[in-house]
Amino acid sequence: MTIIETPEQLTALYGDIGEASSAKVVPFLTEAYRRMILSSPFMALATVGPEGLDCSPRGDAGAVVRIEDDRTLALPDWRGNNRIDSLRNIVRDPRVALMFLIPGSNSVMRVNGRAVISIEPGLIESFEMDGRHPRSVVVTTIDEVYFQCARAVMRADLWNAERHVSAADLPTAGEMLKSAKAEFDQETYDREWPARAANTMW
Repeated sequence: MTIIETPEQLTALYGDIGEASSAKVVPFLTEAYRRMILSSPFMALATVGPEGLDCSPRGDAGAVVRIEDDRTLALPDWRGNNRIDSLRNIVRDPRVALMFLIPGSNSVMRVNGRAVISIEPGLIESFEMDGRHPRSVVVTTIDEVYFQCARAVMRADLWNAERHVSAADLPTAGEMLKSAKAEFDQETYDREWPARAANTMW
């Protein structure tokens, strides 16, 4: 296998960065970038820690983050699987990368920055859903923000409903758990999961 080993080899293979690819990167939210991020109900949060990397999906009923100012984003940590892999990483290494998807748009927003985990009562109380509040809020200071070339989403034809995969053609959560742990009770998990999710969404 022939592999690339140096940045110089990469530049020789791919060429220099184009003007648009460089010009779009800024250390703050422009008005256009603000509009894009406020339109995103879903993002992936990437973190790094001593054990390695983690990438966690995050979603909300409206905008997935709240814009505090042109360099600060607040992400409520709603209920999940309680592994807290992202949070464990952030308290030891603040570097984060956020990737926002906007349903129907081929453009993807990206943020690189540094995060802290806040349990400030006023901040936590400012987020409320169905009378519940997050346990903590991930506050990210933006180092750079930009939009991603649309080709990946276009190639995937991501928003084309005709290409959506039927749930019947995919393994259930219980089935995937049983594939990892043979004695796992797949049937009970799949039967109880819809009600449990509905009762613990926030």
